[in-house]
Amino acid sequence: MPAGRLFIISGPSGAGKGTLVKELLARVPRLWLSVSATTRPARPDEVDGRHYVFLSPERFDELAGTGGLLEWAEVHGNRYGTPREPVERALATGTDVILEIDPQGARQVKDALPDSVLVFITAPSMDELRRRLERRGSETKEEVERRLRTAVEELRIAGSYDYVVENDDIRRATDELVRIVESPGEGAASETKEA
Repeated sequence: MPAGRLFIISGPSGAGKGTLVKELLARVPRLWLSVSATTRPARPDEVDGRHYVFLSPERFDELAGTGGLLEWAEVHGNRYGTPREPVERALATGTDVILEIDPQGARQVKDALPDSVLVFITAPSMDELRRRLERRGSETKEEVERRLRTAVEELRIAGSYDYVVENDDIRRATDELVRIVESPGEGAASETKEA
C-alpha cells in the first residue's frame, strides 16, 4: 500500500486557513485532519480534541522532550505542536493528511518529511487581514497588532512554499486547494507554483 501524502497548510493568522481547510475536508472527505496540541486556553467556541488538544505547559514539555511531537513552535506567547504518532499512523495506512500549522512548524515538518507539500494561504491585503482579525473578536487590540507584525515576517517566506493560495474568495480558493490535493503525487508541486 502506498504511503499517504502530507499537505501542510499555513499562513498568517486571519488569512482564513481554518475556513478553507473546513471547506476542503467537506469536498475531499478522504483527507484526515491532524489536530494540533497547544498550551493556549480554549476560545469559547472551541472543543478539546476537535479544534486543538489543549495541554498544560508541563504535559506539552513532556511530549516535546520525548519526541512525541512532529514539530512545535512558540507563537504569540503560546506553544503549538503536532502529535507525531497519529500523523505517522495515518500516512502509513495510505491516508492523505492535512496539517494546519504556523509557518515555523511547517518548515520543521518539511525538513523532517521532505515529500510534504507546503501550501501558504494569504489574504488579499494587509488591510483585509486586519479586518478579519478584528472581526474575529477573540484578540485584544495589542494581540491583533502583534499578529499583523508576525504576518509581515511570515509573508516573506511565502515564496519558499510549493503553492501560494490567495483567499480572496472562499469558493475559488477551495477549488484551488482541491486541485492541489488531487494532483498526482510525484513532483506535482514543483511543476506549477500558484500565485
